[in-house]
Amino acid sequence: MVRNILILVFLFMSVVGFAQPKAVQPSVRFIPADDPAIQYTGRIDFSNPKRPRFWAAGVYIRATFTGRSFDLLINDEVLGGNNHNYLEIVVDNDAPIRLQTKGKADTIRVVRDLPDKEHTITICKNTESGIGYLELVGFRCKGVVASPPKPTRKMEFIGNSITCGTGSDLSVVPCDKGLWYDQHNAYVSYGPTVARALNAQWHLSSVSGIGMIHSCCNMTITMPDVFDKVNMRANAIPWDFSRYVPDVVTICLGQNDGIQDSTAFCRAYVKFIGTIRSHYPNAQIVCLTSPMADAKLTAALKNYLTGIVSYANKQGDPNIHSFFFARSYNSGCGGHPDLAEHALMAGELSAFLKRTLGW
Repeated sequence: MVRNILILVFLFMSVVGFAQPKAVQPSVRFIPADDPAIQYTGRIDFSNPKRPRFWAAGVYIRATFTGRSFDLLINDEVLGGNNHNYLEIVVDNDAPIRLQTKGKADTIRVVRDLPDKEHTITICKNTESGIGYLELVGFRCKGVVASPPKPTRKMEFIGNSITCGTGSDLSVVPCDKGLWYDQHNAYVSYGPTVARALNAQWHLSSVSGIGMIHSCCNMTITMPDVFDKVNMRANAIPWDFSRYVPDVVTICLGQNDGIQDSTAFCRAYVKFIGTIRSHYPNAQIVCLTSPMADAKLTAALKNYLTGIVSYANKQGDPNIHSFFFARSYNSGCGGHPDLAEHALMAGELSAFLKRTLGW
């Protein structure tokens, strides 16, 4: 009898097959924002290391994580009750992923079903300080390990909306649709693109509408007023310049100033160069024309910058240079450069820096 039962069981299992155990998903755990394996680059307020807070476009975070999935836990200020920041996220040097927060506290599933091994991730704030801050809470993944060291070269790009990447990315929301910041993309703007091409870190010290002596849009601040702040748009939180000393600084201002009294503009510009030099005594400083200026403003800026650089050189500072973009770039929203034009601008500027600095 027992023998017959065993035969029946064997025959049944032969037909239906033995049940296969389900693949076990590697366990994930929470990685807090103050984990020492996480790399931060940019003007960031670390007064609460568990919630590092940052406003500026182009601030970026890098890590090497393990496992098959990655969740990002991030807080958004939701400034004004309806502003939601955009992020650009790159995993393993694949195509960038464009994401937007949905609320004040977000858990974003960035990737899943990856090979169970080490992966690199870069998280960049695409939108600028006027859209509000972000706070990193942490990650959810299998684990994190030490990343390769940051590049030794450092660059800082000072400017206005062009440097922020405003109006450049039409991939999700067309011009004149949605909110004014829906086309922001700092990660693929000319500054970070130049930095990546030259194997350098980057900071974007930029605010839409800002000028050297005159800002647009009823703004009461100029770049010299707020250059020493973490949150430039609000002129708030002192920045410690010793935390990041760039090898190269570019200045792309003048679009919002327009054509000014040359003496007043050049005097303010020379004074601002002096401020930069006081913080970065050995940096190469490059003064750029505005890549979205019309012919009349471009001619004026070339005249201003030629005189400014000549004066600085004669005063004994040979590390001040001028660079003039080859043409205007206006195919994005509001006459700004689009992403393709940012790539062209970056190519121009990278070639100039390679020739001038030997990089």
